Amino acid sequence: MGDTKVEILTPRDVPLGGPRAMTVRRTLPQRARTLIGAWCFADHYGPDPVAASGGMDVAPHPHIGLQTVSWLFSGEIEHRDSLGSHAAVRPGEINLMTGGHGIAHSEVSTPDTTVLHGVQLWVALPDAHRDTPRAFAHHAPRPVRVDGAELRVFLGTLAGDTSPVETFTPLLGAELLLDPGATVTLAVDPEFEHGLLVDEGDLTLDGTALRPAELGYTAPGRAALTLVNTSSARARAVLLGGPPFGEEIVMWWNFVGRTDDEIRQAREDWMTGDRFGEVKGYDGDRLDAPEVPATQLKARGRVR
Repeated sequence: MGDTKVEILTPRDVPLGGPRAMTVRRTLPQRARTLIGAWCFADHYGPDPVAASGGMDVAPHPHIGLQTVSWLFSGEIEHRDSLGSHAAVRPGEINLMTGGHGIAHSEVSTPDTTVLHGVQLWVALPDAHRDTPRAFAHHAPRPVRVDGAELRVFLGTLAGDTSPVETFTPLLGAELLLDPGATVTLAVDPEFEHGLLVDEGDLTLDGTALRPAELGYTAPGRAALTLVNTSSARARAVLLGGPPFGEEIVMWWNFVGRTDDEIRQAREDWMTGDRFGEVKGYDGDRLDAPEVPATQLKARGRVR
C-alpha cells in the first residue's frame, strides 16, 4: 500500500501570452511537485467574461519535448500550428498537439465566445520519444454515467471507457461531473499516481477536503479513489494520472528538455532558425522568447 495521505497543491496566478495576457491559475509545476505521471503542467482558467477581459490571444510560440492537451468547459478557441492544423477547441473535446523536436502554434478565443473556461495541460515526452515528429489529434469522448457522476475520458481508461488518443506513456485524463451530494468510488490503476483538480464545487478526495482551484495528489498504491460532493450544487473536476515519470526534466518557458544546453539551443532556434516551422493565418507577430537566466537551468523530477 502506498502513501495514504492526500497532498493539497494550491495554484498561483500567472499572466499568459505576452502583452495581451489573460490570467490563469497554475498548479503544476511548483516546488512541492513537478510531475504527476508524465503530466508536467496544468493551467486552469475562467469562467472568464471575454467582454471584460478580452479573452485569449496567444501569438505563435514554440514547444519542444512535450504534448499539449487543451480541454474546455465553455467557450471556443481557434488553434493553428506549424503542422498546418487549423482546428477549433470546443467544450468536451480534446485537442492534443505533439511538439517533439519542435512545433509552433497560436491560440485565440473565437468572436462568438462570451465566457472562456477550461484547462491547458502538458505531458512530458519520455527520452526515447522526445524528438518525435510534430503531430495533432482530436477526440470527442462520449459521456459515461456512473452512480452519481458523469465522466468524459479524454486520455487513457476509466469506468470502462478508453480514449483512442495515443500517448507515449500510460496516462489518465478525465472530466468528472458530480451530482449534488454524490459519493463516487472509481477503480483506478494502483501503479498510477493521481491528481484531482477541482474546478467548481466542494469535494473531498479520500476524505480530504478540496476547494475550487486546488489539486489533490495521491501517490501510487490506491486501487480506488472516493470522491464526495459535499455541496448542494453540481461539482466538476479533472482527474489526471500516470505511473511515476522516471526521468528528470528541465522546464523553461515553453520547452521541456533534459539539459540547460538543450533549452538554450531551442531558444536560439526559435529566434533565428526555421526548426519550428511557420504558423499561417494568425493576425499578428509571433512571440519573442524571453532571455534565458544567466544561471544554469536545473533538472527536476518527481518527489520521492
